[in-house]
Amino acid sequence: MPTEPPGVASSALDMGPLPITSDIADVYRDLLRVAPVPQREFLSTASPGAARALAGLLGSGAVHRDTAGVLHVRPPRTALESWATQREMEAARARAAAEALSGLYSAVHGTGAAFVEVVEGKHAVRDLFRQLQAGARTEVRGLERGPYLRDTTRVPEEVQYDGLRRGLRYRCVYEGELLHDEAMLAAVRAAVAAGEQARVFPELPLKMMLTDSDRGLVILPRGSGEDTDALLVHRSRLLDGLSELFEVFWRLGAPIHASTDVAEPDAEPTAATQRLLALLTAGLTDEAIARDLGVSNRTVHRRVSRLQELLGARSRFQLGVQASRRGWL
Repeated sequence: MPTEPPGVASSALDMGPLPITSDIADVYRDLLRVAPVPQREFLSTASPGAARALAGLLGSGAVHRDTAGVLHVRPPRTALESWATQREMEAARARAAAEALSGLYSAVHGTGAAFVEVVEGKHAVRDLFRQLQAGARTEVRGLERGPYLRDTTRVPEEVQYDGLRRGLRYRCVYEGELLHDEAMLAAVRAAVAAGEQARVFPELPLKMMLTDSDRGLVILPRGSGEDTDALLVHRSRLLDGLSELFEVFWRLGAPIHASTDVAEPDAEPTAATQRLLALLTAGLTDEAIARDLGVSNRTVHRRVSRLQELLGARSRFQLGVQASRRGWL
C-alpha cells in the first residue's frame, strides 16, 4: 500500500420514474425508425433539444455509438435494468459513506472522544501509519486517494514487505486519477508484485487504512495541503461503518495487475471487447456469439471470464453493469 421502428406508440415508452423523459422518448422513437445512422446525420435534422436527449440515451445504454460515430438502438429493458442496478450500487455506496462520514462528523464535534483520537501533523501521522501496519495480525485494508504521507521514493515501504512476509493480507483500492501518474502506477504494481491485492475505482471519498478489525486511521489533509492530520478510530460503530465503506468500494473496483502483460482497465475497451459486450447485453447465447465472432464456444467463455476478472464482476449481469458504468458499452 503506497503511502501515497415506425408506428411505435407513445405509451410504449412510459417509463415512470426511470430516466426517460418525454423528450428522450421522442428521440428514441425517431432513432427506431432510422438507426443505424451516423450521429451527425441524425442530429442535423433533429429538434434543437435532441443532442441533450441523445446524451441521456447514450448514458443509460439504450443507444450505443460505435467507433465510427454510428448510432445503434438497443432494447430498453436491458439498458434500464442496468441503469437501475447502477443506482442500487450508488445507493449502497451512499449509505456506507453516510454512516462513516456521520461518525467522523460526530468525532470532530466532540461526541466521539471515547473511540476517536486526533493525531496532528504529518510526521506523527506517518509514524502511526507505519506502527499500525507493524502491529497488524491478519489484514491491512486501505482506500488510497492522495500522496498525503509520502516522504520516500521506496514503495512499498519496508513495513509492508515485513507484513507480507509474515502473512499479512493487504487489500487496497486506489483512486483512478492516481494511476495516471507513471511513478505511482509503477509503485502500485510493485506493491502487487510483492503480494498486495489491489483494485481501482474512479473516485474515493477519503484516504484511510484499517488494520484487522479493531483500528482505523482516517487521513485528513489540511486546507493548505501542506500538512496532514488524522483520526485514529477504535472499535465502534464508526469503525464498522468505515469497514463497510471499504468493502463496498472493494466489490466495485477493477483489479490491478503487477505486469503490463495482463490487460489493465486503461487498455480497454478494445473494439473486440466492445463487440463481445454488445452481443452479451443483447442476450445472445455463447453459441450465437461464437458464430457471430467466428470463434469457438470455449474462446467466448474464456474471454467473458477474463472480462469478469478484469472488472471484478461475479456474474455476466454484473459484467454488463460494470462495463456500462465505465462507458465501455
